[in-house]
Amino acid sequence: MSIKSDKWIRRMVAEHGMIEPFEEGQIRKNGNGPVVSYGTSSYGYDVRCAPEFKIFTNINSAIVDPKHFKTDSFVDLKSDVCIIPPNSFVLARTIEYFRIPRRVLTICLGKSTYARCGIIVNVTPLEPDWEGHQTLEFSNTSPLPAKVYANEGVAQMLFFESDEDCETSYLDRGGKYQGQTGVTLPKA
Repeated sequence: MSIKSDKWIRRMVAEHGMIEPFEEGQIRKNGNGPVVSYGTSSYGYDVRCAPEFKIFTNINSAIVDPKHFKTDSFVDLKSDVCIIPPNSFVLARTIEYFRIPRRVLTICLGKSTYARCGIIVNVTPLEPDWEGHQTLEFSNTSPLPAKVYANEGVAQMLFFESDEDCETSYLDRGGKYQGQTGVTLPKA
């Protein structure tokens, strides 16, 4: 298994529609000025955050239980900016829709711009034959409120290709997050 380059990513987008929408190069500014970069990088793809957020709240004194998740644990926000309270957590999603080929595993890491502000991006692997918008988890580890910008880069996807197909893909086993759109909450 090896990490794949920008040339490979462009080929997979052309052949399989692996990332949609797709930015051919690295975007660092728009009509409003500088942005946190997104698009194709040397050995990965920097994804953008959509302007849909679910901010954890404790107004209902709920317990976070992945088997019996209560949707009233979140406040929904549609905005170009999300302020994450200190020591809190927000869910979002990528703008990009992914179609991961059967021989590919994708790992996501946070961007240094956010990491240096105490914002940790946690994303589970994108498995072979998975498709959908990737749900993003942002943790603000700082004692101060922190901003996340929609429509800008938030994390980098790294693609690893095997020399053979996996025996059972995410699609084969009927994964519960297959084809997800929007910010997707935990499913038991």
